[in-house]
Amino acid sequence: MARARLAAMLAALVMAGTASAQTAPKPLFASNEIIRLTIRGPIGQLARSAEQRTPRDAVLMIPGAAPETLPIQLTPRGITRLRHEVCQFPPLRVRFQGTPGPGSLFAGQRQLKLVTHCRPSASFQQYLLLEYTAYRLYNQLTPASHRVRLAAIDYVDESNKPITSRLGFFLEDIDDVAARNALRSPPTPDRISSLQLNSADAARVALFEYMIGNMDWSMRAGPKGEGCCHNSRLLTPAAGGAYVPVPYDFDYSGLVNAPYAISPDGKTSVLKRRYMGYCRHNADVLALAASLRTRRMALLSAISEVPADESVKRRAAAYLDGFFNDIADDAKTNAKILKGCF
Repeated sequence: MARARLAAMLAALVMAGTASAQTAPKPLFASNEIIRLTIRGPIGQLARSAEQRTPRDAVLMIPGAAPETLPIQLTPRGITRLRHEVCQFPPLRVRFQGTPGPGSLFAGQRQLKLVTHCRPSASFQQYLLLEYTAYRLYNQLTPASHRVRLAAIDYVDESNKPITSRLGFFLEDIDDVAARNALRSPPTPDRISSLQLNSADAARVALFEYMIGNMDWSMRAGPKGEGCCHNSRLLTPAAGGAYVPVPYDFDYSGLVNAPYAISPDGKTSVLKRRYMGYCRHNADVLALAASLRTRRMALLSAISEVPADESVKRRAAAYLDGFFNDIADDAKTNAKILKGCF
């Protein structure tokens, strides 16, 4: 009985942090069912000139008993995936040109990031599903995380000529992440001190990024003039206080292992994990690692629920097994992970 109570307390630490008063997500992110929709517009032009980041008018159509047609603008976005030699189809920003009605699946949405298939081959659908899996895994650790929604999308041109049909997923807007968790999204400088980070939340991000083998991030610095941070955003409690980092963009992780992903040094395989957390957060990392040991099966089940190929899911589960070996006990966590802290 005492061991069960301890396990419950440790599991609670996974969800602990500054985000405590959660509210329900908006309709789009209230379910994990795959949605079907059509995007009609100048899709070919958008793909060919993605690096210009030109917004283009389009419509988003949702079939069903109560079909919807919503006017939108599509704008290519991103950095690496925006380059045509990397992706033949860019990630998109979907901006609604009107206000979706209260009964709409997109009620309450103004703009959304849409992660797309990058290239037409079937393997790139699997990479997309693995990145989607990374978001679902982080959802298991904290509500202060981007929710995601898979979509089966038919892309057609202005004359309704089919272009392609591929999976993609919508990413919850950071302001909605903040609102769900009684947090706010403040303007931030380009760089902050690690002392300004909430220790439990920073520890969680660092250990999670290690778990999925991602080195393409920072929770302290961002591009000059764009605010902090690189592949993460900072939230704060409404009354002010330490920053809560919220990570995103996991395509460079070892879990995904996309063919274009490279490590920061350009030499090391992205499959090789490297810890990028701060030493002052080590006590929180040890507590979180102990909690995750009790939740191993729950995290692995999150992989099994994703509609990826079985062989892909087995490889992803095996990659996570390597992480769990590294946190098998406190001694291993110290030796394998925390010795590399900054």
